[in-house]
Amino acid sequence: MLVLSRKVGESLVFPALGIEIAVVQIRGDKVRLGVTAESDVRVFRDELLARMDEEEKQDADTRPE
Repeated sequence: MLVLSRKVGESLVFPALGIEIAVVQIRGDKVRLGVTAESDVRVFRDELLARMDEEEKQDADTRPE
């Protein structure tokens, strides 16, 4: 894992992917990030992606063969 320090207003840019992630606000132990990307790029919080994966697995287990 690459760990970088950024301040409010600073960004990380992934030019090959057309994605920019900016630090919008830091308040206590919370950081607000802004993501700029093409409209076809899907962005998920990891806990939502894990929940979606679990739901898909449960759906597959309950589908009749």
